[in-house]
Amino acid sequence: MFSKEDINTLQQFTLEEGLQFISSKFSEGVVFSTSLGQEDQVITDAIFKNNLPIKVFTLDTGRLFYEHYDLLSKNNSRYQKKTEVYFPESSDVEKYLMEKGVNGFYHSVENRKECCFIRKVKPLNRALENAKVWITGLRSEQSENRENMPILEWDEDRKLYKYNPLINWTYQDVLHYLEQNKVQELSLHKKGFISVGCQPCTRAIEEGENPRAGRWWWETSQKECGLHSH
Repeated sequence: MFSKEDINTLQQFTLEEGLQFISSKFSEGVVFSTSLGQEDQVITDAIFKNNLPIKVFTLDTGRLFYEHYDLLSKNNSRYQKKTEVYFPESSDVEKYLMEKGVNGFYHSVENRKECCFIRKVKPLNRALENAKVWITGLRSEQSENRENMPILEWDEDRKLYKYNPLINWTYQDVLHYLEQNKVQELSLHKKGFISVGCQPCTRAIEEGENPRAGRWWWETSQKECGLHSH
């Protein structure tokens, strides 16, 4: 559906132009997953302000910070548009808690990834059913795993396109957009939380640390949950 010329064109577009171009290619099936972080608030603002036909959804893992719910409510009020919410299957969570314990994810990387799979990956897969394009807020400087990600790629596992409109943005670009457009943010960002996930798995980072150092802070792993890996 997308040609090399389309991809080259996307590289030159502004965020708003790129989102409009992507959504114009499909009458339906373009979706955006937001974690309510700074990058995702940028994209949410661009989608809602321009009334683009893009479904916006988020994953409620059941272990988020209160601040996530507060911001979600503020988004709904400001834009007068709803963000769809997907939850994990209760039977999966109950089974995990019985077998691994309430905080079993601290005990091994395997346990943690299983928790992420139950609370994030499976709900995401449901949200992406029938989707043709999945829009994300990934940026290349966030981690080594994302350095070489293209702006548009084919996700063979899910059989859809993955559009990363901010992939070449710097963190300063994100902050500039948020300030210029007076976009609401998680109050946690002002407390040293840059990349924010579930409450028990996120800590504030120190000056000079990688933005994702606060995610699964007790691990020496690739700092990914499985949402963006094949």
